[in-house]
Amino acid sequence: QVQLLESGGGLVQAGGSLRVSCAASGRTFSRYVLGWFRQAPGKDHEFVASIVASDNSKYYADSVKGRFAISRDNAKNTVYLQMNSLKVEDSAIYYCAAGYPPIATMHLWNFYDYWGQGTQVIVSS
Repeated sequence: QVQLLESGGGLVQAGGSLRVSCAASGRTFSRYVLGWFRQAPGKDHEFVASIVASDNSKYYADSVKGRFAISRDNAKNTVYLQMNSLKVEDSAIYYCAAGYPPIATMHLWNFYDYWGQGTQVIVSS
């Protein structure tokens, strides 16, 4: 069993930066694929980024590529999402997820096994 707790959300101006974190419990944290998703009001969960345990391969949605960076610290059982050059359309609740999704499905919310409660990010114009 893994419990995930996000933090670091807040209000930021467009063009600014923010880092959200996700702390996990559980001894097998280092083995999981870790992902970040976001959900804006009235929309489905949208894939943002993921990082693979075995080789630290990273995958990003086209909408955030070059602006966001995912990283993990297995010693701290924490995964991070550094968000730069934020846009108003990045506003959403950001969730972290953990599991063993096949590579082809790492962008799909339902293929993860554990999800956090989310942290809200608001980007003002």
